[in-house]
Amino acid sequence: MRAVVQRVASASVEVEGRTVSAIGPGLLVLVGLHESDVDSDADYICRKVLNMRLFPNEETGKTWDHSVVQKNYEVLLVSQFTLYGILKGNKPDFHVAMPPEKAKPFYASVVEKFQKAYKQDAIKDGVFGAKMKVNLVNDGPVTMHLDSAQPSK
Repeated sequence: MRAVVQRVASASVEVEGRTVSAIGPGLLVLVGLHESDVDSDADYICRKVLNMRLFPNEETGKTWDHSVVQKNYEVLLVSQFTLYGILKGNKPDFHVAMPPEKAKPFYASVVEKFQKAYKQDAIKDGVFGAKMKVNLVNDGPVTMHLDSAQPSK
């Protein structure tokens, strides 16, 4: 599993001109599912994202001191199979991404893991498989790239 995590002042997802999810300060997480991903990959990504110290501590002045949970901020999860794109010449190939029929329920379980590990109303997500417009105001910018255990293929 792959996650691109961005610290944001705000972020939202639009589908067909309608805002379906929005957050204030927190993390925008683009989530890519590999064909070999299992629950332990999701557990790892969830734990890392929620505990990454990407926010400053205003009291101590430490820059990388608080997690999204400690700040009581929100998380916006967006499924993005293109994170597992491989260029073959000039054309992207997505054969190692989890197929949609398997990815949709797996992604739903990822969202549920985040909600159970943090708090349900602080975890938002886009619409799986939809063409989305993701709007964000980067804070920093701060962008981190996470991979769970090395894929088997």
